[in-house]
Amino acid sequence: MPHSPASFECADAVELAKGLIGALLLVDGVGGTIVETEAYLRDDPASHSYRGRTPANATMFGNSGHAYVYRSYGLHWCFNVVAEGHGAVLIRAIAPEVGIDKMIMRRGTERNLCSGPGRLARALGITDVYNGLILTEPPFFVQAPSERPSLVSGTRIGISKAPERPWRFGLRDSRFWSRPFTPQQPRNAGKTDER
Repeated sequence: MPHSPASFECADAVELAKGLIGALLLVDGVGGTIVETEAYLRDDPASHSYRGRTPANATMFGNSGHAYVYRSYGLHWCFNVVAEGHGAVLIRAIAPEVGIDKMIMRRGTERNLCSGPGRLARALGITDVYNGLILTEPPFFVQAPSERPSLVSGTRIGISKAPERPWRFGLRDSRFWSRPFTPQQPRNAGKTDER
C-alpha cells in the first residue's frame, strides 16, 4: 500500500485501486481521503494503454507509482496513478479534508467539491504539469490508512468500452462518491465473459 515505491510497484491496477481506498492524498498540502477509484488494466479496451504507447499515454508505460494526467473531452484534467503492467487507477473522488478554502477558491463552489475526476483535479490544482511525477515525493503525499477500510465495488461509469467490468471501488458509506454504487446485476446464464 502507498507511501513507498515498492508498494506501488507490486500491484496491478485492480489491486492498487482497492489499496488506495482510504489512503490520504495531498497535493501541495491540499486533499483528503480517497473514497472512489477505478481500475484500467493494459488489456482493457477502456484503458489508454490498450492500443500501445503514444506520446499522450507514455507515462503509463513508465514506472508504476507515478501520476498520469490527461485531459478528458478537452475540458477536464483527470488524475491517475500508474500501476504495474502499464495499467492505471483513476482517482474519482476524495473526501475534502485539508485545504478546503483553496479547493473552494479553485472550484468556485462548495458543492461536490472533489466528487468526480474533473472536479477533484480542479480542486487539487492538478494539471498536465503533474504528469509523470512520482507520488512518493512532493508535491504529493500519500499515506496508507491505519486500518483496512470496508469497500464497495461496482461497474465503471462514464465509459463506452467494457463498462461491465466491476473495477470501480469505493469507501463504504462515504457521502463523497461521484455517483452511488448500485448492486451488480446478475449475468445472463448463456453469456460468456470475454476478458
